[in-house]
Amino acid sequence: MSFDANLTACAALVERADPDRFRAAMAAPVRARRVLFPLYAMNVEISRAPWVTAEAMIAEMRLQWWRDALGEIAGREVVRRHEVVTPLAEVLDPELAALLDETVAVRRWDIYRDPFEDAAHFRDYIDRSSGSLFWVAAASLGAAEEGVVRDFGWGVGVANWLVAVPELEARHRVPLLDGTEAGVRALAGEALERLEGARRQRSKVSAGAAAALISGWQARTLLRQAEAEPGRVAAGALGVGPVRSRVLLVKAASGRW
Repeated sequence: MSFDANLTACAALVERADPDRFRAAMAAPVRARRVLFPLYAMNVEISRAPWVTAEAMIAEMRLQWWRDALGEIAGREVVRRHEVVTPLAEVLDPELAALLDETVAVRRWDIYRDPFEDAAHFRDYIDRSSGSLFWVAAASLGAAEEGVVRDFGWGVGVANWLVAVPELEARHRVPLLDGTEAGVRALAGEALERLEGARRQRSKVSAGAAAALISGWQARTLLRQAEAEPGRVAAGALGVGPVRSRVLLVKAASGRW
């Protein structure tokens, strides 16, 4: 499959800003990259939109721009020309475009400094920011059971969130409802349980859709670290070594996500 200028731009953006997802996309079948790179590029853009300015109104406008673009795709309207939006419109059906809107809307939390209201609010944030991204990617690539994909995406989302905790706190956010070691251990355990539950139901995710789950290849190891040694979260010491990371990526790409 040849990449046009827009797909090449998407891949370059992901490579610079989200190297782990870039590696996952490159480990996926070539045909899947046409779907994954625009989705991951959009995720880069919306995830950094709240952080590129100290002005809340400008951040809100940046997110609204993406919501409007997805609305054009969902409404089968003339879609704005943009190096990410244009290839995205070529791979998303209207229903999935409408669903993807929630991954943008939920990012409003990142703009402000209010803590999560309760556990339900936090779970919803992770599901909409991570679970929905995984589901849209999987559903665009093949048949899959939504609950399985969302459980996997939720586990991955928590793993990534725990890695980001020190930076979020440095930016004066309150990322955890309970930042004690007991609270971190409980959260990691819940995420690990959902992740493992999804892995036990691999048969409900087709080979095509499974390419969307490769990007979670490090989550299981990260969650196990956080559960066993929750102090590593605050210390910014969660991580997977390069050799282990390569092994896990190969396993995920072979269908053993």
